Amino acid sequence: MMTAAVPIKTRPALDFARRYPLLVLALIATVLPTLYAMATESWSTEAGVHGPLVLATAVWLVWRNWDEIMAEARPGNLWLAVPALVLMSAFYVFGRAFNFLLIEVAALLAALVIIAYAFVGPRILMKMWFPLVYLLFLIPLPGWMMDSITQPLKILVSDITTWLLSLAGYPITQVGVTIYIAQYQLLVEDACAGLNSLISLTAVGLFYIYLMHNASWRYSLLLMTLLLPIAIAANVVRVIILVLLTYYAGNEVAQGYLHDFAGIVTFVSALLLIFGIDKLLSPVRRRLTDGKKETAHAEAA
Repeated sequence: MMTAAVPIKTRPALDFARRYPLLVLALIATVLPTLYAMATESWSTEAGVHGPLVLATAVWLVWRNWDEIMAEARPGNLWLAVPALVLMSAFYVFGRAFNFLLIEVAALLAALVIIAYAFVGPRILMKMWFPLVYLLFLIPLPGWMMDSITQPLKILVSDITTWLLSLAGYPITQVGVTIYIAQYQLLVEDACAGLNSLISLTAVGLFYIYLMHNASWRYSLLLMTLLLPIAIAANVVRVIILVLLTYYAGNEVAQGYLHDFAGIVTFVSALLLIFGIDKLLSPVRRRLTDGKKETAHAEAA
């Protein structure tokens, strides 16, 4: 008995590669060297450790909506896309040639967004706003910018740590970002305070909020305002642990702890705080969500 042949559905990525081979080759030639530079120069540091996670989760967010994107895709204006792509390509070449990773990564991300605009149009880009904004966390910030951000936070973390331990009765004083406890002296640097991980914590927190509470923008906004206090609290926990280790076990033990487990305590503390506060704010979330439903019903009526 003869049966009708069922056509094999090609994968979207392979179909795109067959239709635009030159564009795919150009993307491979630009994306792979930049990924290698990011992996060796940024992702290997505490300040950029979130890079692979951000990239993987952003790609997943786009992939899970791929059918919807293809169904609603409307090509953008090539008269706008082509000149913008040429300009971003020039910035990319400049950043690549002179080893300015910030310019290189930013130009590459902008070029990818422009290419996406040309193929799927502005409406899809607006619907996929979070993955696009989320990808900005891949851009490595220069040292001077990180210093300007972390310096006030280092002082704040030092103040809170000294105040809490002095309330507990420990012989502790502070001068700037230097903490004195007993015969020991500790300098609260970026790595010591875990403040280099501030951007990583923000990225992970935003992803959690978007994934869990995207339906309620007001509650999501409330949680986003709490990310910085949560990150500061996690850093305070880390510094307190380091100070107490130094006080009870000596400087060598504390330095060994810092070397072996840098960032782990901060991340775990911050994630637990995010989950705990989210759980505590469940009544607020339900009230905001119910209010949103009531507004929608009123508008429908």
